[in-house]
Amino acid sequence: MIRAALGSILSHWRRHPLQLATLIAGLALATGLWSAVQAINGEARASYARAAQQLGTAGADRLMPDSGGIALRQYAALRRAGWKLAPVLEGTVRFGRQSFDIMGVDLLSHPLVADMAEAAEQDGAPPLDALLAPGRFFAHPDTAAELAAAQQQHPVTRTSALPRGVLVADLSLASRLLKQPEALSYLLVLPGQIPGLTPLAELAPALTRVAAQSAAADTARLTDSFHLNLTAFGLLSFAVGLFIVQGTITLSLEQRRGLIRTLRGLGVPMQVLTGLFAAELAIAALIAGAAGLAGGYLVAAALLPDVSATLAGLYGAPVDGSLSLRPGWVLSGLAMALGGTFLAGAQALFAMWRMPLLAAPATRARGQQAGRTHLLSAAAGVVCILAGIYVINVFQGLVSGFVFLGGLMLGAALMLPLLISGGLRLGARLARRPYAEWLWADTRAQLPGMSLALMALLLALATNIGVGTMVSSFRLTFVGWLDQRLAAEVYVTAGTDAQGAALADWLDGQGVTVLPIRRSDLRFKGAPLRIYGVVDDPTYREHWPLLQALPRVWDRVAAGEAVLINEQLARRHGLTPGGILQLEPGWSLTIGGIYSDYGNPNGQAIAALHQLLARAPGIPNRQFGLRLPPDQVPDLISTIRERFEIPRENIIDQANLKARSLAVFDRTFVVTAALNLLTLGVAAFAMLTSLLTLWSQRLPQLAPVWAMGLSRRQLAATEVLRSVLLAAITAVLALPLGLILAWALLAVINVEAFGWKLPMHVFPGDWLRLFLLALLAAMVAAALPARRLSRLDPSELLKVFANER
Repeated sequence: MIRAALGSILSHWRRHPLQLATLIAGLALATGLWSAVQAINGEARASYARAAQQLGTAGADRLMPDSGGIALRQYAALRRAGWKLAPVLEGTVRFGRQSFDIMGVDLLSHPLVADMAEAAEQDGAPPLDALLAPGRFFAHPDTAAELAAAQQQHPVTRTSALPRGVLVADLSLASRLLKQPEALSYLLVLPGQIPGLTPLAELAPALTRVAAQSAAADTARLTDSFHLNLTAFGLLSFAVGLFIVQGTITLSLEQRRGLIRTLRGLGVPMQVLTGLFAAELAIAALIAGAAGLAGGYLVAAALLPDVSATLAGLYGAPVDGSLSLRPGWVLSGLAMALGGTFLAGAQALFAMWRMPLLAAPATRARGQQAGRTHLLSAAAGVVCILAGIYVINVFQGLVSGFVFLGGLMLGAALMLPLLISGGLRLGARLARRPYAEWLWADTRAQLPGMSLALMALLLALATNIGVGTMVSSFRLTFVGWLDQRLAAEVYVTAGTDAQGAALADWLDGQGVTVLPIRRSDLRFKGAPLRIYGVVDDPTYREHWPLLQALPRVWDRVAAGEAVLINEQLARRHGLTPGGILQLEPGWSLTIGGIYSDYGNPNGQAIAALHQLLARAPGIPNRQFGLRLPPDQVPDLISTIRERFEIPRENIIDQANLKARSLAVFDRTFVVTAALNLLTLGVAAFAMLTSLLTLWSQRLPQLAPVWAMGLSRRQLAATEVLRSVLLAAITAVLALPLGLILAWALLAVINVEAFGWKLPMHVFPGDWLRLFLLALLAAMVAAALPARRLSRLDPSELLKVFANER
């Protein structure tokens, strides 16, 4: 009996292959986009963990200073107390135009010793060569090739045991290059410590012990906001795809009400029928899930290079390696496919469970009790919005921001049918001709069948408006910020400090204003902090983008009384102008102001150059910004190249530097634009599937109008007009929702994720393009059903009256 009942249930799909294709395609699209995001996130996190493992920092606790570095004498005191520690010095070195992250380690005690010794032996390097002058670098083969092209003084050993972009050297070489002979970045606490030692908290109370798991996750925590954004996009795309699935499941069950009645009359229990329908959904979910995983893998492989570029640009954390098939995101995709399918079909299965035995076999009128349904849906939407507002006001953090956005988006989608119905009622009251009255009324009657597709369209349009406004506002602000920050007409990088000093003296004699760009890298409360030293010059007073400042702030900075900090550092630690900032032991300054610093996830500060040099006299003196009339720039660049033999790539004019910065910015948001487009495409597909699945139910409503004189072509044009009308109303309602979304992204999500707040700008031209795109999507979605109607044989319309439908 069960086999026969299952065969009867599955036979529906043979008679309605389009519905089956819609169900599979909708679920595959939803699963594919979700799986693509999870695959990208999984690959990125695996890359972070692999990099930490390769650098030997994944399995050991760290001793971190709250600010500044660790004095070499403090390390020596801890070693004399019996603690087994491995010192590490980190920083950035520059060879020519190329910058490299360098990690100086003790090659006799660091966990990397075995890998480095093996690599040196394979390279044929003499024993202890890395400990002797001029020193040796160890690097990944790709990084080693770049390093060899940039410098020849220090030999390089290639090893795949290290991540790309990082140089490892003996502590002596790193300290010379970084000009920090008496400082360390942190200490690794090695395993196998002698019992009974004096606790580190007593020996070094100023150092914080960070657990191995926490230390290894630094990069992952830094990029969590980016991956959470991607996950939110994937979840939104999945939700939009589920609208397609829910509509198809509901329609298929309604069309089989007669079959269900017959099977129940033949003695099949409702529990068995419900189980068979659930098995049907599970089979469809597994098939569609597998197809979605394959599609998601291809999408992830296509987007991964741009994701890597984004992570490298924002966080300095590129994704190393190619896409792998990982069990985590595969199982996640299948689980989401199964869970999403049953979530989409839950309402229909529950309605079937409660269906009376003698329920009429005819398909229910979709407009029946629509008003009550719309009111209940709108009430649920209001509850979702209020819940989101409550969460954002009571709780803090990135997750609460996304909960607010989720409640807002879901609530707006649930309120959409009632709002559209109200608009259609208003249109019907304003109609003056019978055809117009019928069009408004018929459109309202079709609203229940189209509501899910319109919800998907609303979410997609609002997301495009919100994210597009955020990106465009960011870009506009970024361009203005670049104009302020890149005030110098020319930027020059000398090859050595001696060449830099000679260049500065010569330029001063030529009447060119020279602005040294000198910096020192420290640590503040366990995080990187870069301090720039500036000279007292009108350029900074006139152009630097200050958000808050004390009176006469630049005079105070020049006198060594105050320091400026970037917005990220201020928000992260709750710092405000007038407070005291301890840059390192014995160096505390008043916070004179806060400035914007877009695109930088780390803390940054600006102090007087003379004060910075007093603390770090050995910092490089090779980079300069030059102020001069723009018409003299070409001649000056030619003269500098000829006189000082500085390569072309080491001299950059302002226009080229801005163009490069904007190119990096635009590439950063390629992934966002791609996900926006995919989400809008899924929404358009949802409209198409809704119109196609409703096609068979349209004839009873259209046949009487045809019989009263409207031609099939006129009816077809009416179908397109109805689709465009619904899309237009949805697009108008999506505009305020999208603007609220943009505000939340700029004022809430962006602050929590990156540490800076952006002003919001509006772009009506983008809204108009998106509105026209929505209308075009609606026309394309309605084109196939309209074409069918225009070519429909008149006998099919006459059968409506013959069958008394």
